[in-house]
Amino acid sequence: MAGKKRELQLQAVIDNQSLWDEMLQNKGLTVIDVYQAWCGPCKAMQTLFRKLKNELNEDEMLHFAVAEADSIVTLQPFRDKCEPVFLFSVNGKIIAKIKGANAPLVNQKVITLINEERKIAAGEMVRPQYHEVALVDSDSEDAGETCYENVDELYSIVIINPDAVNARKVLEIKDKIINAQFVIEAEDKGLLTAEQVRYFYSQKADEPDFEDFVSFMTSGLSYILVISQKKEQAPPQDESEANSETEARETWDDQQEMATCVGMKHKQDSLQEYMRRQHLSQFCDVEENITNTKLIDVFFPDFKIMKGIKLEKILALLRPDLFHEKKEDVLNIIQDEGFKIMMQRQIVLSEEEAQTLCKEYENKDYFENLIKNMTSGPSLALVLLRDNCLMHWKQLIGPSTVEEAREHLPESLCTRFAMESSPINQLYGSDSLEAAEREIQHFFPPQHTVALIKPHVSPEQREDILKLIKEAGFDITQVKEVLLTEDQADKVYFKIKGKAFYKDVLEILSEGPSLVMILTKWNAVLDWRRLMGPTDPEEARLLSPDSVRAQYGRSILRNAVHGASNTLEAMETINKMFEGFLAENPEEN
Repeated sequence: MAGKKRELQLQAVIDNQSLWDEMLQNKGLTVIDVYQAWCGPCKAMQTLFRKLKNELNEDEMLHFAVAEADSIVTLQPFRDKCEPVFLFSVNGKIIAKIKGANAPLVNQKVITLINEERKIAAGEMVRPQYHEVALVDSDSEDAGETCYENVDELYSIVIINPDAVNARKVLEIKDKIINAQFVIEAEDKGLLTAEQVRYFYSQKADEPDFEDFVSFMTSGLSYILVISQKKEQAPPQDESEANSETEARETWDDQQEMATCVGMKHKQDSLQEYMRRQHLSQFCDVEENITNTKLIDVFFPDFKIMKGIKLEKILALLRPDLFHEKKEDVLNIIQDEGFKIMMQRQIVLSEEEAQTLCKEYENKDYFENLIKNMTSGPSLALVLLRDNCLMHWKQLIGPSTVEEAREHLPESLCTRFAMESSPINQLYGSDSLEAAEREIQHFFPPQHTVALIKPHVSPEQREDILKLIKEAGFDITQVKEVLLTEDQADKVYFKIKGKAFYKDVLEILSEGPSLVMILTKWNAVLDWRRLMGPTDPEEARLLSPDSVRAQYGRSILRNAVHGASNTLEAMETINKMFEGFLAENPEEN
């Protein structure tokens, strides 16, 4: 009896449609063993499920169930089948299916999905838009799945080197790649680690100057792109060498011969040859036709998860009355719906700003009163991030007027947070991604600050700090690794140059190269100081335990990082360390 009780606790028993519908209300991941009444659940997998339950220790996030196909209408396609089937439901949506008692595959799937849920709960990633799996079980579907799963899509990796970044070639290279009918599936900007360089360029490892090359590739910012070929597209017309009609036809014929059930596969040297013809080879390196994603994982560990997710940023705004009365309720809903709040600020709109944001109401008789209300007190401006953010926000807030919302979308936020005194939606969202870019630039103008990672920080710690910087929303705009001599240090530490302890600072800086960066985001100076934490690491561990100095500082002098105290100091340091940068980037700070 004790064993039977433990089994029931491990897997909920679903034996009718009502219980099935109730089970779909589970939050997190539910693993469902679909079985036939005549053969029962798959006992061979219960040991694995118990092990996962104990090791992952996520009672609120991980659930197991057994579902009898004969008694549940939704599972009708699985009736009269002898092979076990395991369904994976995330927040009520069936997003994956595994046939057979394949313990390693089920184990990997559960761990992957739980790790996703943990990251989502911690705010480290937005929820992916999963495609719901059709609950069918036919031979024709099996054949189709086999074709898709057994043929890997071909990718290429492009690394745009530090010289190209400094020469401002990145946009040109990306534009040419896109215009040549390639797709940029993922991209990142950052400092490559020595391990990443050695792995990607392993074929050069025996060359006599390889270590110098590694030093060069890790000395400044690089761009990493994952590229695929557009499906069902003719090969790119080379801009510098026009192909004849015969050559085009021959290339097309070659493509037809190499086509598979997942799309066109182009000749192996297509991207590399195209870059050579565009005279871009000296600026970037290409590794083509990658079917093993291990190389991609070196640069993009979450590539499989994030591929196909269209992350978008938009501006959202809570109008003054809503901000004053229901701010916390709205912010909780925003986060529960999978949006990440990247930035937020209170702002009293000018009349011109209010008229721009309320332009759709300008022909209404209440427009003048609306503008008065919009400028009467603070609104809350937000930058939101998620997959297909523009569409999801519009669906969530509903139509522009309360009357229309009550008639067509009574569940929308427009209806829920309607104000007696106003006929309009109390929430605003960008009309398009182009408008979002303009609005974010206006309400959250970028600011530059200077940051320095000190010599005592290990390469691993440096990588961790750079990750924290990115996660905090900073763009690493410029970077240089430099041994700070006294003359160089004076450009960064000019405020304390005459202090008695300055010689101790110089001694610390002389121990090895420092990493000097320009960080860019709205409110950059204050946000970087907040991320650094108090000057004394001991104090930081008490007052700001998640700060950089709390985690990586050893003492007041060896406190891992440095930053400008104010905007003027930041600008002066940037002018001295990165000559010409502000002249070429005249954004106001």
